[in-house]
Amino acid sequence: MSTASKVTLGASVTFTIGIITYVHLWQKKERARMREGVIMDLERQLRKRGDQDGTTQEQRLTEYNSEQQTAVQQKSGSS
Repeated sequence: MSTASKVTLGASVTFTIGIITYVHLWQKKERARMREGVIMDLERQLRKRGDQDGTTQEQRLTEYNSEQQTAVQQKSGSS
């Protein structure tokens, strides 16, 4: 085998190994980023549910306060 063919073979093998390593690492990084996206979506959904629960709780408190005010006004008006 000539020196030129050995150099070409070595360069080809090195280049191939480099490409395979790069693609492997890129896929690993992409999977991790996608997983983080899913986690962020779940957290966003939980926060949204919490906000909705807070809104309904505020609505209940508002209704309770208005009922209390109505009851107080009725007691004051009937006296």
